[in-house]
Amino acid sequence: MIRNTQASWGSVARGFHWLLGIAIVGMIAFGWWMNHFPARPDRFFYRSIHADIGYAVLLLMVLRLIWRGLNPTPVLPDASPRWERILARVSHGALYAVTILVAMLGWAHSGARAQNYSDWFGLFHVPQFTAPDRAAAQAWEDRHIFFAYVLLALIVIHAVAALWHHFVRRDRVASRMIDGEAG
Repeated sequence: MIRNTQASWGSVARGFHWLLGIAIVGMIAFGWWMNHFPARPDRFFYRSIHADIGYAVLLLMVLRLIWRGLNPTPVLPDASPRWERILARVSHGALYAVTILVAMLGWAHSGARAQNYSDWFGLFHVPQFTAPDRAAAQAWEDRHIFFAYVLLALIVIHAVAALWHHFVRRDRVASRMIDGEAG
């Protein structure tokens, strides 16, 4: 099944979820690694790769939100309390919003650098919406890093909630993102 139903996630939504989840966690780890190794001549190369993947994550996130808007969102089981439904909606919204925020802050940082990261894998130049400014570049980078940690915290909460649904509640809320079967 490609499209979502009221009871389960379709293959496209599941694909977006796992592809973006792996890419985002990988980007956070890669970003941490980049900022914790000593400065060396190839540092720009690694930061450029990070930016290239960040542009792709932003595009995939927009496509994911469009797909989500065109499909029903599977509901939580009837036994779920109201607070749980509200918390699920708020936490998913926060994941989407902070993911986009982190990518946009990275993009702003790219344009504010004198040598920007606009060359997307050598194929074309991504338009920049900020102008070169050393102080602004540092500010954008600081915010990008801060919100990457906020995003990591939201991902941990999301994973803990999935594990809670699977092992404590023993409902199919988490499983249906893996197998797509109704829950």
